[in-house]
Amino acid sequence: MTVVEIANILGGEIIGFNVENAPEIVRVSKIEEARSGSITFLANPKYEKFIQTTHATAILVSKKFDTKKYEGLSNIIFIRVEDPYVAFLKMLKEFNPPIDPFDSGIHDSAIVSATASLGKNVSIGAYVVIGENAVIGDNTKIGAGCIIGKRAKIGCDCMLYPNVVVYHECEIRNRVIIHSGAVIGSDGFGFARKSDDTYEKIPQVGNVVVDDDVEIGANTTIDRATMGSTYIHKGVKIDNLVQIAHNVVIGENTVIAAQTGISGSTKVGKNCMLAGQVGLAGHLEIADRTVIMAQSGVHQNIKEPGSSYFGYPAEEAHKAKRIYIAMKMLPDIIHDFNALKQKIIDLEDKIKSKNKEEN
Repeated sequence: MTVVEIANILGGEIIGFNVENAPEIVRVSKIEEARSGSITFLANPKYEKFIQTTHATAILVSKKFDTKKYEGLSNIIFIRVEDPYVAFLKMLKEFNPPIDPFDSGIHDSAIVSATASLGKNVSIGAYVVIGENAVIGDNTKIGAGCIIGKRAKIGCDCMLYPNVVVYHECEIRNRVIIHSGAVIGSDGFGFARKSDDTYEKIPQVGNVVVDDDVEIGANTTIDRATMGSTYIHKGVKIDNLVQIAHNVVIGENTVIAAQTGISGSTKVGKNCMLAGQVGLAGHLEIADRTVIMAQSGVHQNIKEPGSSYFGYPAEEAHKAKRIYIAMKMLPDIIHDFNALKQKIIDLEDKIKSKNKEEN
């Protein structure tokens, strides 16, 4: 594909010399690893230093990027676009068409209940088990070793990678992607302590509802509700190794990074961002568009939409950073305090000695 063809596809503006004789673009690459025939992109200013050394044929940059300072680099062609990262993703798909990892049809080793309902063009892999009265929608693909429980519902155009478990009566709606090892609908962690200090299990009779266009990472667990539903709303993206407890509600288009844990009955708003290893206590309400930075622990409601929080316990981000800076200064402050304390003691001793001499 030529540089001109790519610019036309992306609606971009070409900046550079000798475009007609440029090598054909045959691959997409990271800017620091690009070779002749590669197209790359620059979205993060930290990587601008690689422009001087990259061997890429073309670089996608934003329309605001100043290309004049690189006019001496005759071997590089810039393509200005609205969003270089989005444009790069488009090229990534263009040069790397997706591989379908699912087999077509229903594998001979799959066990499908006679009362289950399968839609059109469904793919069922080896050793899959589909329980009684389960429903699988049109064009859904279920990888090897998956288990779909009794009366569970899987919508249309879903992809369940190998060894996913969807417990009984849970509902997965349309265009949902669930990666290997995820468990949807396991019992919530509910136990009542008795007078003899033993525990009685609280029945978990609710379910999990996963709405349209959700993606759930590998080995993530979403517990069923004690009563009602644990609810994952439309467009939510959940990373690997996330734990979502019973009766949690996650608002639309919220993203949750790996190793985050959300305790029972907490409600997370729309368009929130939870970074890696965030912990949320139970029965909280998190406002829309909240950003919670990595390894933060939240133990109280966040009421102000669009705010950022950091630390353990989490504080508003600007306050948390000031606290962190102050903590780093504590050793010096303690040293200065002890020195001043000693000076006061020495001064008091001198005053006492002087008073004795005068008496």
